Amino acid sequence: MRSTQSYVREPRLTGGTLATMKLNRIMNRLRSALRGPEHAARKAGVAIGADCRILSSISTSEPWLVSIGSRVTITGGVVFLTHDGTGFHVRDERGRRYRYAPITLDDDVFVGQNAILLPGVRIGRGSIVAAGSVVTKSIPPGVVVAGNPARLITTRAEFETRALSWPAKADMTGLTLREQIDSVAETEHRPEM
Repeated sequence: MRSTQSYVREPRLTGGTLATMKLNRIMNRLRSALRGPEHAARKAGVAIGADCRILSSISTSEPWLVSIGSRVTITGGVVFLTHDGTGFHVRDERGRRYRYAPITLDDDVFVGQNAILLPGVRIGRGSIVAAGSVVTKSIPPGVVVAGNPARLITTRAEFETRALSWPAKADMTGLTLREQIDSVAETEHRPEM
């Protein structure tokens, strides 16, 4: 039995629009490979402060919704989701639903490997997002979060106190990078849970 409910027909992406999107994606990858991910992100429209270390390609379909403060580190594989695509499956007489929201990283933030930042989140000044975390809510300044969904683990001050017991660059010996790392690497595994 066919539904009698009528829907607004959504405009389809034209061949030219799809080609433009694909070309932009290719250009972003090329810029990233040639001049680095920070240059590519700036050219795409991401607002980035000074003295950042961006080791991950910031690839999002809405780069103008991403804002990064100064002295921020973004490690590899970090995902910025500035939209929620699930609304595409919800529609009525007004059409499909769309949700777009900005992502903001304040100054002195660290985002670990393969973290996922969802639409509308703000990472507060000096906060640390651990590797693999899924950030579903905004994070206050000066905390460390981890997990899926990301939860408060400790404060940045407590983390820094622990990190000060780790070896420093001055403690490394050897000529090659491997020798230097091996000279300070821990020899024991972490205890079991």
